[in-house]
Amino acid sequence: MSSATVAEQVGLSPTPCWRRIKKLEDDGYILKRVALLDRRKANVPLTVFVAVKAARHSMEWLESFRRAISSMPEIVEAWRLTGETDYLLRVVVPDIDAYDEVYKRLISKLEFSNLSSSLAMEEMKFTTAIPTTYMAR
Repeated sequence: MSSATVAEQVGLSPTPCWRRIKKLEDDGYILKRVALLDRRKANVPLTVFVAVKAARHSMEWLESFRRAISSMPEIVEAWRLTGETDYLLRVVVPDIDAYDEVYKRLISKLEFSNLSSSLAMEEMKFTTAIPTTYMAR
């Protein structure tokens, strides 16, 4: 959204609104500005969640894993977890055959104790917005 549109929505003139946005960027609240693409139009409609169990727990394995997932644009999110699953990946691809290629590239780079894939049937909620009501605390 342009700063003029934001200004109109919050009841400010464009220049003070732009200054406030710039301050949020300078203070590190706004990390980057991005465009959200329609995954279907970009031909990556399939979302696969991959639960990863590490073959071993070492800094060497972790760094190798970071390098492997960083080199694969289909992996759009990666989280290190507590509990039974060590890592959770979100992969977006055109179809199951493309996911199989991602899977093969991943296992060619590292050894895993287990990889478990779940295909998303329906996107029930997706947002990049975070709650801002906690910022004043």
